[in-house]
Amino acid sequence: MEISKDIRYVGVNDHQVDLFEGQYRVPNGMSYNSYVILDEKIAVMDTVDRNFTHEWMDNLAAALDGRQPDYLIVQHMEPDHSANIVNFMKNYPTATVVSSAKAFAMMQNFFGTDFAERRLVVAENDSLSLGRHRLTFVGAPMVHWPEVMVTYDSTDKVLFSADGFGKFGALDVDEPWADEARRYYIGIVGKYGNQVQALLKKAAGLDIAAICPLHGPVLRENLGYYLRLYDLWSSYTTESEGIMLAYTSVYGHTKKAVEQLAHKQRSRGCQEVVVYDLARCDKAQAVAHAFRFRRLVLATTTYNAGIFPFMREFIEQLTERGFGNKTVALIENGSWSPLAAKTMRAMLADCPNLTFAENTVRIMSALNEDSKKQLEALADELCRDYLAQHDETANKNDLSALFKIGYGLYVVTCNDGKRDNGLIVNTVTQLTSTPNRVAVAINKENYSHHVIKQTGVMNVNCLTVEAPFSVFENFGFQSGRSVDKFASWAPLHSDNGLAFLPKYINALMSLKVEQYLDLGTHGLFICSVTEARVLSDKETMTYSYYQSNVKPKPETAGKKGFVCKVCGYVYEGDELPEDFVCPLCKHGAADFEPIS
Repeated sequence: MEISKDIRYVGVNDHQVDLFEGQYRVPNGMSYNSYVILDEKIAVMDTVDRNFTHEWMDNLAAALDGRQPDYLIVQHMEPDHSANIVNFMKNYPTATVVSSAKAFAMMQNFFGTDFAERRLVVAENDSLSLGRHRLTFVGAPMVHWPEVMVTYDSTDKVLFSADGFGKFGALDVDEPWADEARRYYIGIVGKYGNQVQALLKKAAGLDIAAICPLHGPVLRENLGYYLRLYDLWSSYTTESEGIMLAYTSVYGHTKKAVEQLAHKQRSRGCQEVVVYDLARCDKAQAVAHAFRFRRLVLATTTYNAGIFPFMREFIEQLTERGFGNKTVALIENGSWSPLAAKTMRAMLADCPNLTFAENTVRIMSALNEDSKKQLEALADELCRDYLAQHDETANKNDLSALFKIGYGLYVVTCNDGKRDNGLIVNTVTQLTSTPNRVAVAINKENYSHHVIKQTGVMNVNCLTVEAPFSVFENFGFQSGRSVDKFASWAPLHSDNGLAFLPKYINALMSLKVEQYLDLGTHGLFICSVTEARVLSDKETMTYSYYQSNVKPKPETAGKKGFVCKVCGYVYEGDELPEDFVCPLCKHGAADFEPIS
C-alpha cells in the first residue's frame, strides 16, 4: 500500500487470533501495521507480531527493493509491535534502533539486550533527518504504555500515532471505523483519558494530512471526525444521546422488567435504546457503549448479600476506566432482602459527576403493580428531556422554565438567515409574570447582538452543571460572523425556527423582542415568552459554579498583569486600560483581576 510517494505500508493481517490481548473478541481479526519511509536514508516504523515474521520480512524486502534500511523506529514495546526487533537487527546489521529511553529498558527485559552499540535514544521534540523527510518525536506516555512515543513527518504531514486511533479488525475486512475503534479505545486505553488529552493538545499544533496507527486503517479523509471522537472518549464526554440498559437475570423476572422499560423508553421517543445481557454479550462492547451513551440503567439480582457476579465484573470494568459524567438508574431484584441497588451505588460512589435517577425500581421476586408503577416513573424521568426536545411530545407552555433563571450562564441562539448562531451570556432576568417578560443583556460587540436586533427573536438555553468548558469555548470565545458554531453539533429547533442545544441544558425559552434599551456597551432586549420547555431537573450552571469547577485555571506562573475572570485570558502589563475588552470572551476590564 502506498501512503505517499515515499511511504509504504508493510504490515500484516491476522485472522488466526480469536482474543486480542487474551480478552477482546476479534471476529474480523487484527492488523499489525508497519511502515517504511524511503528517502536518502530509510526508516522502518515498528515491527509486527511474532506469528507473522516471514510475511512481514517479505513485505519489507519488497518495499526496500534491494536497499538497506538505516533506522528502525520503535514507538511502542508491546509484543504485537516489537516482537521482530531482534530479527530485524540480525537481517539488517547496519541499522540503528531509534526509541525512547524507557523503551530500551524494556528491550533489555524482553530480549536480553538494549542494543547499546546500535541505538539512538530520542526524547520529546527531538528530530531525525532522512534527507527530504524530517521526523519529530513526541512523547505519549501511558497511551497506553509508559514508553510510547509518536512520530510526525513534517514533509508529508503524516502522524505515526502508535496505538492511538487504532481499532480491532484486519484491513481486508470492510466495516465501520467507529464501533470497533470505540471498543478498542475504551477497553485498552480508556483509563488514560488525561494522557490522551495531553497528546491531542500536542497534535492540535500539527498540520496533519494522514494518521498511520499501529492497528486499523490509515486515516486520510475527514480527520476532524476521528479527532472529535477521540476528544470525546478521552474527556469522558457523552458521545450519543441514547440510553443503555445492562442486566443480569436468573429466572427471567429482571430481564422482563428491563425489556418493559426499554419498550417504554422507545415508545416515549428515545431514539437509541440498547440492551445488554451481561451473561451472554461481548462485555467489551457493553463497556464501550456504557461510555458512549448519556444514561445507563443497571438491573440485577441480589446475590450472596451483594450483586450477581457478571454485574459486579461489569461495574468494576467501568470504574477502573474512569466512568463518569452520566445519569445512572438502578433496578434491583430480591426475594426477601434486596441489596443490589445499595451495592451498585456504593461501587459507583467514586465515579466523578454521576447523577443517580430519583426513581429506583425494586422488584420482590417478580413484577407486581407497585414495581410496574416504579418502572413507569423511571421511564418518565429518563425520557423527560426526549419528550421536551420533540415537537409532538413537548409541553411548549411549561412556564416553570422561568424558574431555571438565576445568575447563571446561558447560550442565546439566533439565526442570521444563513446559519444558526449562539453566544454565552450571563444576564438573563425575569421582569414580570403578567405578562411574562424576560430581559437579556448582550454586549454590542457580539455578532448576535446585531442579528437579534434585526430579527427580533432569540432562544435562551439554560445551561446545566454538566456543560463542559468546550461549550463555553465554542459559543463564547469566537465570533459567529466568521465561524459556524454549530458545525460539530446536531441542534434541535423550536417553533420559531431557531436552534436549541440537544444536551447540557435544563430549559429552553423562545423570546420575541418587545422593547430595546441602549445601555452603552450593551443592549437590553425586553422580550415576551413565546415558548418554554423544561428538559430536566439538572442544576443550573451558575457563574460561581463555572468559576470554581469548569473554567481551567489560567497559566499565570511567572507572569505580571491581569487575568480575565470569565475565560482566563492573561493581560501582561502594569496597568489594564479602563476600556480594555478581552479578545476571547469580549468582557470588559471590570471582569479582570490582578495576578496574585
